[in-house]
Amino acid sequence: MARRQILVIGPRWVGDMVMAQTLFQALAAREPGVAIDVVAPSWATPLLDRMPEVRARIDAPFRPKEFGLGARWRLGRSLAGRYDEAYVLPGSWKSALTPFFAGVPIRIGYRKEMRFGLLTRMPALPKALKRKTAETYFRLAGVAGPRPTPRLTVDAANRDRLLAENGLEAGRCVAFMPGAEYGPAKRWPSRHYASLARELMTRGDRVFLLGSPKDAEVGAEIVELAPGVVDLTGKTRLEDAIDLLSAARLAVCNDSGLMHVAAAVGTAVVAVYGSTSAENTPPLTDRAEIVTLELPCSPCHQKVCPLGHLDCLETLDPARVLAAAERVAAGEGR
Repeated sequence: MARRQILVIGPRWVGDMVMAQTLFQALAAREPGVAIDVVAPSWATPLLDRMPEVRARIDAPFRPKEFGLGARWRLGRSLAGRYDEAYVLPGSWKSALTPFFAGVPIRIGYRKEMRFGLLTRMPALPKALKRKTAETYFRLAGVAGPRPTPRLTVDAANRDRLLAENGLEAGRCVAFMPGAEYGPAKRWPSRHYASLARELMTRGDRVFLLGSPKDAEVGAEIVELAPGVVDLTGKTRLEDAIDLLSAARLAVCNDSGLMHVAAAVGTAVVAVYGSTSAENTPPLTDRAEIVTLELPCSPCHQKVCPLGHLDCLETLDPARVLAAAERVAAGEGR
């Protein structure tokens, strides 16, 4: 009998795509041998390639916030007759159009925007799960049991090449990911990262920075305050970041996409939270320490501090993060 084909309309953020693996894992466990294809932007290729449950990425030929009715219709028609079931992870009306145009008989997604008719199965999203991304993705599979943990595969040869090129040694380096695509209310200040880097370097660690080209300015600030830090912001591909993070003994980061990548390759994580909450989008690993001040004004879930002071991160001192790093290194993470 031919194996069943499943289409997934994927999310558009790195962290969300890592968390989407919980759905892929659940579907693969529910139905061994199922073929899972994911509609996603081109940047997601290296991430999906590291998920053994995914067969292929299908290009999403539309930009964020673009309605793109024609492009969605053409994509849907090109996929007609190929899939038995579709899962729509984004909550927007337009995201449900492609599987509808493809004529996929079973189309599943949460009851968010008015998608009656576009989806055939729309479970209500419990209020308690509103921001708990990984759990909501997993539950769409409709399987019992605990939520699985994302696990990305690592290219050992690429990892070793990158370590050699940048003067790093596996198990004796610490990764900092000082950026956050969402906005400045998620970013621990550069001076705090630099202070922590100086302390770790005195203890014998090499510290390196990872991030997108948008994080290069923050990376330069940290290097200026902490000479000796290896700045790779904007200089690595996503697959390189995956492999380098697997070699780090520790990753220190904001609530960001690369935080989820670090957790998914098994690296110990210290995650600094300001405007968001670890109750909703924690690093999905037992080897993690969460650092947050839990001020009365947080989590506000805003991109920019609405009060103008960003006390939730500005007053979170490096000593507190260093103590968390020591705990997780000793195996005391949650």
